[in-house]
Amino acid sequence: MPLEAVEARRLYRQVADQLRALIDSGEYGVGSRLPTERDLAEQLKVSRPTVREALIALEVEGRVRIRVGSGIYVSEPAALASVLPALAEIEGPFELLRAREFLEGAIAEQAARVATANDIARIDASVEAMATVQHPGEASMIHDRAFHVAVAGCLDNAVLVRVVGELFDQRLNPYFAKLAHYFENPASWNAALAEHRAIRDAIAARDPDAARVAMREHLARSQDRFAQNFGTEASSASRVRARGG
Repeated sequence: MPLEAVEARRLYRQVADQLRALIDSGEYGVGSRLPTERDLAEQLKVSRPTVREALIALEVEGRVRIRVGSGIYVSEPAALASVLPALAEIEGPFELLRAREFLEGAIAEQAARVATANDIARIDASVEAMATVQHPGEASMIHDRAFHVAVAGCLDNAVLVRVVGELFDQRLNPYFAKLAHYFENPASWNAALAEHRAIRDAIAARDPDAARVAMREHLARSQDRFAQNFGTEASSASRVRARGG
């Protein structure tokens, strides 16, 4: 049963459906290793982030297990019948981050034009709270959310505040939790903290262009952090770095 190219307009769920069908048909049996992300992306004619989202969705369902440095393996099907319909409606992590990049970039740009001293103080408070957290977790999520909501609050628009908060809250979904498990660590948190400070500084400096760029770069780098290789490609990359390549 060959893989079929997926139309570009389709989302990761169609890729997950096709891989699930291959597993169900016996093309990939329990315990067997799937092709690498790169190979799947080439065969399916989709981006690697789309494949990443599909694999994460399948792991949440219990259909595959991702072993960093080894590969993606087929698991015994999990009893998730009551959960699957809800999971199917969840947007992919990369879709959400791209949406936030466009929206919050524009918000930060306007915030640099209209922020008051009280607005800056609220942003400062959230950054200071973030700096007290040593590792990604529940506390870091609370302070991170407070920062993005505080930036939106500069525009004095309740709709934008609500939308920014709701988009951020999508990080609580199972797909984001899986990505965070693999790729969030103290180093990634420190990088994100520095990016938040750059956003704050641009807003406080009344520099709309710099604020927009800083926010968009932060959310683009969040995508990059979640798009790091796992599986056999990750182990190969690690060996290259170890050799100084």
